[in-house]
Amino acid sequence: METILRGTTREVVISTAGPVVIIGECINPTRRKKLVSTLREGNFEYVLELAREQIDDFADVLDVNVGFPGVEDEKLLPEVVKALEDNFDIPLCLDSPNPKAIEAALKVSKGKCLINSVNGEERSLRALLPVAKEYGAAIIGLVMDDDGITHDPEKRLAIAGKIINRAVAEGIPAADVIIDPLAMAVSADPGACMVTLGTIKLISSRLGHNMTMGASNISFGLPEREYLNSSFLALAIAAGITCPIAHPGKSAMAVRATDLVLGRDDYAIRYIEAAQKLKKNT
Repeated sequence: METILRGTTREVVISTAGPVVIIGECINPTRRKKLVSTLREGNFEYVLELAREQIDDFADVLDVNVGFPGVEDEKLLPEVVKALEDNFDIPLCLDSPNPKAIEAALKVSKGKCLINSVNGEERSLRALLPVAKEYGAAIIGLVMDDDGITHDPEKRLAIAGKIINRAVAEGIPAADVIIDPLAMAVSADPGACMVTLGTIKLISSRLGHNMTMGASNISFGLPEREYLNSSFLALAIAAGITCPIAHPGKSAMAVRATDLVLGRDDYAIRYIEAAQKLKKNT
């Protein structure tokens, strides 16, 4: 299955056959005080710097989150989207819990965006599916619903199926639904990663959809997080994850290495490209 996103002119194809597409996570105010302060000032230079760094580090899509206390995201998110699209030709993933902010950003976008995210709650489905249909956006479907987060992979699969069916009924192509199987912190639940991997395998084998996840979620609260993130990312890609949301500078080599060992990188061209980039920057 292929999900196609677009920047102003550039097209990115996310495919269940690979290679992996990296969605850069760094335009996010969480733990970035400089981003909060510059956004409050209406200064987008740091946003553009973060975008440029991620693109240089092999991000294929940029996640855009401008949420912080007191923000008017209905105004700020479209402003940031416009600034990014005026400077870079790369697809954007619009990351906000506010449907009105998502719609405001879609109105000004020149490309085909990804909405992060819809979930199985009725409120979410009713608010965001019509918006995605109207503006031709793809969606991320997060496998939680009105009953909360289940730790049963079969139930997560059922929620994924519900989101896909509702999206198709709304007129959204099935290929434009990317599923997030929910990666949770292993420090809080030792079985969390196995539940996620089990969910990924079920969705891959029974639904055949593209999948994303917050690649660093599993290591929250633990030391030396990059080792955990890289290890889990490789396992998740082998199980069926196709477009993780990750820090490109910290994950590109793990992604390229996994694609190579899975036979998705003829003559190791993409791996060598990433390795040369890493050597140049060290």
